[in-house]
Amino acid sequence: MNSTVIMFYCISAFILGTGILAVTTGKIFRSAIWLLFSMMGIAGLYFWMQMEFIAAVQIIVYVGGIVVLIIFSIFLTQKSGEEMPKPPLTKTIFSLLAAILGFTFSYLLIYQYGFNDGNAPFELKVSDIGLKMLDTGEHGFILPFEVISVLLLAALVGCIVIAMKVKSIEE
Repeated sequence: MNSTVIMFYCISAFILGTGILAVTTGKIFRSAIWLLFSMMGIAGLYFWMQMEFIAAVQIIVYVGGIVVLIIFSIFLTQKSGEEMPKPPLTKTIFSLLAAILGFTFSYLLIYQYGFNDGNAPFELKVSDIGLKMLDTGEHGFILPFEVISVLLLAALVGCIVIAMKVKSIEE
């Protein structure tokens, strides 16, 4: 086991650990912060793969856009510091089952194929990436580019809906 594999496992453990904390913590603000750390870990994985542009896009779009919108909408709600309700037992069981299946399939894929170290570095320029993002041809990425736009719009609308919830009148 060389240092590359050890670094991959450390980054992956960080991403999985913060992801699990994001969905299991009791406070909504802490959940958003753990989500922020998980997204930063994914950007770290892109940096580890020497894909600096994709890592920067990950930080700008997800960390700088979606997570910050979620945190602002949490601050705008009336109950931002309260405990979230506990999930039902069936959701917990299915979540654990999904996590175990994910770990099992990941282990089987790594066991079957292993890690292939690429000898040739990526020789991509940012202009080539931009042209591919706007290309409508066979290997173009215009559809995922538009899906990201819809994702950002959905996050914005969701944040507005969370922030617009009216305080219930308790007498």
